[in-house]
Amino acid sequence: MTFHFIIQQTFFIFRFRWYKKVISFKNTLWLKTLGMKIGSRTLITKIHITWPNQVSIGNDCQLEHNISFKYDGIWNKGPSIIIKDNVFIGSSCEFNCNCSIQIGKYSNIASGCRFIDHDHGIIAGERIGAQASTRKEIILGEDVWLGCNVIILKGVSIGNGAVVAAGAVVTKSIPANEIWGGVPAKFIRIRN
Repeated sequence: MTFHFIIQQTFFIFRFRWYKKVISFKNTLWLKTLGMKIGSRTLITKIHITWPNQVSIGNDCQLEHNISFKYDGIWNKGPSIIIKDNVFIGSSCEFNCNCSIQIGKYSNIASGCRFIDHDHGIIAGERIGAQASTRKEIILGEDVWLGCNVIILKGVSIGNGAVVAAGAVVTKSIPANEIWGGVPAKFIRIRN
C-alpha cells in the first residue's frame, strides 16, 4: 500500500462515517434542548424545523438530510408530529402540520414525500388566503411504505402494511395491506 492510499482511505472513513455521526450528535443535542423529543440511537442530520417542541421522534429512526418539519401555527404545547420507532425518512421530505401527523413503527418513507394536514377554504366571493383552513389529522399505520414523491393530504389514514406507489397523491384513506398508486391514488391490488 502506498502512503497516498492510506491517507485517502483515512479521509473517506472519517468523512463518511465519523464526521456525519459527530455533526448528527451535535444537532440532536441542540434540538433536544429546544424541546424536540428524540429517541435513543436516532441521530438528526441537517433538517429544517419551525417549532422543535412539536416533533417527537422514536428510537432507532433514520432521517436523511433536508427534511422539513413545519408546524403551521403559533406556539402550542406539542407534539403534533409524532414519528414512532424504527422509521426511515428519505431526504427532502416535508411534514406540513396544523393538526396532527402520526407515523407508525417500521414505516419507510422515500425521498420527496409530502404530508399536508390542512388546506385553504374555497368559498366563492371571499379571498382564499383570508378564509379559515380546514384541517384533519394524517395517520400512517405500522410497516407502511411510501414510494418517492408521494403526497398525503388531510384526513388520510393508511392501514398497516400498505404500499403507495411513487408519485401518488393520496386523497382518501387506504386499508391495510393494499397497494395504491396514481393521481389521485386508486386501489391496484392486495399485497400477496
